[in-house]
Amino acid sequence: MGREDPDVATTLVNLAELYKVQGKHAQAEPLYRRAVGILENAFGPEHPNLATALNNLASLYVKQKKYSIAEPLYQRALTIREKALGPDHPEVGMSLNNLADLYRLQGKYAEVEPLYRRALAIYEKSFGKEHPLVGATIGNLAYLYDTQKNYPVAEQLYQQAIAIDEKVLGPEHFDVAVDLANLASFYRDQYKYERAEPLYQRALAIFESALGPEDPRIVAVLDEYAMVLRARTRHAAAKKIEERAEAIRRKLQ
Repeated sequence: MGREDPDVATTLVNLAELYKVQGKHAQAEPLYRRAVGILENAFGPEHPNLATALNNLASLYVKQKKYSIAEPLYQRALTIREKALGPDHPEVGMSLNNLADLYRLQGKYAEVEPLYRRALAIYEKSFGKEHPLVGATIGNLAYLYDTQKNYPVAEQLYQQAIAIDEKVLGPEHFDVAVDLANLASFYRDQYKYERAEPLYQRALAIFESALGPEDPRIVAVLDEYAMVLRARTRHAAAKKIEERAEAIRRKLQ
């Protein structure tokens, strides 16, 4: 098909995604950039496929904390999608969420909320009030309010996100575990350890079922759970959790 075929770009992006999840960012970046160039030449500067490639490249820069480089890429992807697909398309909602996440990482909270709110309105209009994207965006809003110490609103939104995901995805779904862990962290930060502990337990059980008991993605939850156990003076139980987390870390070295 030649070096400039759009299918080549798709394969480049897939390989770049693999490198990104392995932390091989230096190998991923030129693949993403080459894919962007191919798609821009093939489809022009305002095609949705190009927006997706720009979004992928921006997400790599976010992982590298190169926020100033990621921001114009996210903004360009948003502009392309709004023009090509319309202002209320779900892919526009995705771009809004991405840009909001970036601003939140930079502490630009005044710019974050309207983007999340607009994304939420798009998803509710497109899919109804009970959809995983609705639940995810509500969870993002909850985290924002949590960061701003607006605890009553944050708690209500965390619980709403859990309720949506449990109903739509089932009580044992990975996304439910993420919601539970977020709410557990919320309670832990407020020293409400008795409320946090069962949430961590349930989240861990789901994560272990979905990922396996030695997956590195559960280490952070193990660490937080151990903190709660220590705070409740259950030191022997905490030590076992800490040793388990450390064993997983050693395997990654």
